[in-house]
Amino acid sequence: MTESQATFHDALLDAAQPVPLGLSDAQARPAGRRFSVYRNNVAVSLTEAMHEAFPVIAKLLGKQNMDGLAGLFLRRHPPSSPLMMHYGEAFPDFLAGMEQLSHLGYLPDVARLELALRRSYHAADSTPIGPEALALSPDDLPRAQLAFAPAIGLLRSPWPIHAIWRFNTQDGAPKPQAGAQDILITRAEFDPVPHLLPKGGAEWIQAVQAGQTLGDAHETALAAADGFDLGALLALLLQENAITSVNIERLET
Repeated sequence: MTESQATFHDALLDAAQPVPLGLSDAQARPAGRRFSVYRNNVAVSLTEAMHEAFPVIAKLLGKQNMDGLAGLFLRRHPPSSPLMMHYGEAFPDFLAGMEQLSHLGYLPDVARLELALRRSYHAADSTPIGPEALALSPDDLPRAQLAFAPAIGLLRSPWPIHAIWRFNTQDGAPKPQAGAQDILITRAEFDPVPHLLPKGGAEWIQAVQAGQTLGDAHETALAAADGFDLGALLALLLQENAITSVNIERLET
């Protein structure tokens, strides 16, 4: 980026910056007012994009506060892609670094949940297996390895982020209670859905994603949560079209 391009870029994203010298309109007049209008349109569009990308954060903070944060975020993290679906990737960490919001410690993880939902929505399509693919013999089932759809996501938080998300998006949802929550995001069809995982569920999914067999992953989950119900989690994954392949690890003879 040349010096003149950098000057234009900085002025476009920060209303406190002066209009770059040498800009003119079609009639060769100084483009001061026109540039200000253009700059305002850019800021408004990106602010609206942040409201659309993080509606729960916007609801929790209120429009005025969200508008102000969007302006600060824009100056620190200008768009790096012309695709607006990528804008806001750094927002959770941005929130975590805002000292003024330190008393709302759950905000960054709620933003991470909203970001994960957006990523799931734009993830590649895949072909799920049917339930019959897991109708394996007692000898084969523990040696099976699974692959998950690109649209799934896993979040682990010390905050009740699933409950916070539900309370702010669903009428009649119960008020969040303090406590850690693990979330699985799936996309059975078009819209992603966050699911609250039982104890041990996140450990099992992480183990499977790391290449462990169902048997080894089950042991990993049981070590984290005695009484872990593998059948219920497998049923959820099948129902949500989240498993794309089953591979049997054959024993050497």
